[in-house]
Amino acid sequence: MTTTVLHPTSTGSQDGASPTQKRVLLLKPRGFCAGVVRAIDIVKIALETFGAPIYVRREIVHNRYVVNELAEKGAIFVHEIEEVPDGQRVIYSAHGVSPAVRDSSKSRHLKVIDATCPLVTKVHIEAVKFAQQGYSLVLIGHRDHDEIEGTLGEAPEVTQVVSNVADVDALQVPDPNRVAYLTQTTLSLDEARDIIHALKVKFPNIAGPHSQDICYATENRQVAVRNVAHNAGLVLVVGSTNSSNSNRLVEVSRNLGTVGYLIDNYQAIDPSWLEGVSTVAVTAGASAPEVLVQGVIDYLRQKGFSSVEEIEVMPENVRFGLPPEIIQAIGSADGSKAVAV
Repeated sequence: MTTTVLHPTSTGSQDGASPTQKRVLLLKPRGFCAGVVRAIDIVKIALETFGAPIYVRREIVHNRYVVNELAEKGAIFVHEIEEVPDGQRVIYSAHGVSPAVRDSSKSRHLKVIDATCPLVTKVHIEAVKFAQQGYSLVLIGHRDHDEIEGTLGEAPEVTQVVSNVADVDALQVPDPNRVAYLTQTTLSLDEARDIIHALKVKFPNIAGPHSQDICYATENRQVAVRNVAHNAGLVLVVGSTNSSNSNRLVEVSRNLGTVGYLIDNYQAIDPSWLEGVSTVAVTAGASAPEVLVQGVIDYLRQKGFSSVEEIEVMPENVRFGLPPEIIQAIGSADGSKAVAV
């Protein structure tokens, strides 16, 4: 497999393959982001340090393969915090939780490990700040997403959720000059841009975050699709159906006029999709593991797509540290081992 570095503004074919040669353009960056790596590591370290069972509220990340793998190691996934027995250890998912969930955990003496993505925590902090300053808050995102549920809980009495431009038209606030907006971290850049524009038209003095809330990984993966989709007859996005950022990648491809599908793994590929297609672009949402991507590549090779080129649109080297609960636990475990020796 060869690797090509593609400038975000570049156009045109990058591999020099003949028109009849079937090829795969493997996008980079793809797959796990820093927040997902951190969340998965937290569960694994907790299981290794404390032993099973470890309870996890909601899916640690939105990928069924990852959740099943962790469940096999002893993680118990629950929907609500009330399902965790009193006094047990629980991990909050990468999508964050509301203050009500934190209060419930405290009242039931749960041992909490917080795996909330730091970029989601940033949005929570912004929501609290704007509410304290007397703003009506507009939260741009998908109402049924775990992240929106958690952020909304920070200031529910002053927050309204909008998912499209039509929702903006229906907004009513006490003071049109005292309005602020925040966004879900996994939105489509185009989708967020249109809604933010509508908000600025309706509320000319609207305030927003100092830096955009859409996370670097969501943006980078969308930019990669945008820069390569025109060279492909089909875009395959590896990711689960409840993964917001994975769904947005499919939308980016389709909005550019290239057929795109979201697949859990290679088994979800309909062979008819490949008929008449000479170039397939493959990427993965921020919660999809690389093993599933390689399964797709192997399948495509079997179907005659023998040329595989990795297209690097931009480098991605972000890392997040572990939460103090995990660092302290590791330190205690190491200390115990030292004493035992």
